[in-house]
Amino acid sequence: MTYNQKTEQKRHQPFHLYLDKQIYFFSVHAYHNVPVLKNLNRKSGFKQKLKETALEKQCNIIAWVILDNHYHFMMKTNKGENIPDIFKRIHGATSFQWNKEDGKRGRKIWQSYWDYCIRNESDYWTRFNYIHHNPVKHCYVERMEDYEFSSFNYYVKSKGYEWLMSAFEKYPVIDYTVEGDEDKSLKT
Repeated sequence: MTYNQKTEQKRHQPFHLYLDKQIYFFSVHAYHNVPVLKNLNRKSGFKQKLKETALEKQCNIIAWVILDNHYHFMMKTNKGENIPDIFKRIHGATSFQWNKEDGKRGRKIWQSYWDYCIRNESDYWTRFNYIHHNPVKHCYVERMEDYEFSSFNYYVKSKGYEWLMSAFEKYPVIDYTVEGDEDKSLKT
């Protein structure tokens, strides 16, 4: 195995630190960035599975976005040791179902997840904003409120548009890119 192959493997098999009662930011890409979530029904089903699984494991999803080939979310854990099981359940169920639908039994759908334990208020809001800005960053929409598969509109309804914009003003996402999400052609 070459150095580059080892580096690429490590990038997709990162070390994970599981802590109780902590807020994490997660980023997950489809294997080889295949747009497995391009179908709206898949996005809806995936959103439901994510929420159900987090609830089963007594975790609270704070913010989320689902795009065609990747997704991000922030979640507060109850027990950090449940994090791997959350991903096993979500990825196992969706992989099985989609491979059945596509007639591609055994196909690998997901990369390993990348996680980041939020350290302070700036970390929290920068990643919260990054999640909601992601559909604009990747040119799905021009305005965050126009994207259906994100928690942005939940916060517009519950907290107000001005509240969200004040968070963006105080904690901008310019030049912030998550590891593994380095589409250089779509800079914000």
